[in-house]
Amino acid sequence: MTNTALGPEHLTTDQPAQDLAALIACPKCDAVYRATDPGTGERAVCARCHTVLIAPRKRAGKQIIAIALAVVVLVIAATIFPFLSIRAAGVVHDSSILDAALAFSSSPLLVVLSLAVAALIVFFPVMRALLAIYVLTPLVLDRPPFPGAIRAFRLSEALRPWSMAEIFAIGCAVALVKVADLALVAFGPAFWMFSALVILMMLQDSYMCRYSVWKSLEK
Repeated sequence: MTNTALGPEHLTTDQPAQDLAALIACPKCDAVYRATDPGTGERAVCARCHTVLIAPRKRAGKQIIAIALAVVVLVIAATIFPFLSIRAAGVVHDSSILDAALAFSSSPLLVVLSLAVAALIVFFPVMRALLAIYVLTPLVLDRPPFPGAIRAFRLSEALRPWSMAEIFAIGCAVALVKVADLALVAFGPAFWMFSALVILMMLQDSYMCRYSVWKSLEK
């Protein structure tokens, strides 16, 4: 894929509104450029910090919708099936993702913490996937956006830093290293589902060209 550096623009308050709408700012270093749509297979990158600003892909919308549907299915299935099975001293205990998220719910003071953990690893990923489906479906079908699509996409982007399924996976890996010396640990079906979920979420974010989505929504 070819990288195309955008030419910098100096933003001033006396520019016409149509000129300001044609500008794009780098989310990393705040450099401002005049947006130019790259060709097929190309990317527009920031000349200062090399952050990818525009990266359109063929059939990316359909791929993201398919990934989002898979994310919803995997999250629901991963909360039903056992995540880990721990055997120690002849006693076997199966634990699900919700068991881990709500581990502190027995204490009234920590109920809020348990609900926050459940939201970060279960609710937010599902919500982002559903919002992506809601926003992209009419765009893929060449139809007008659904009502509230702009607010839905803005909410999806706001939730992106708070969707922490991969952080939960890393935490589980660290915990398993310590528990493995004390008990026999077996991975349940939900463990592999959750592992696939983390990879799919990374693919969903990498396929998403936010500039293209905003441009389509604002037509």
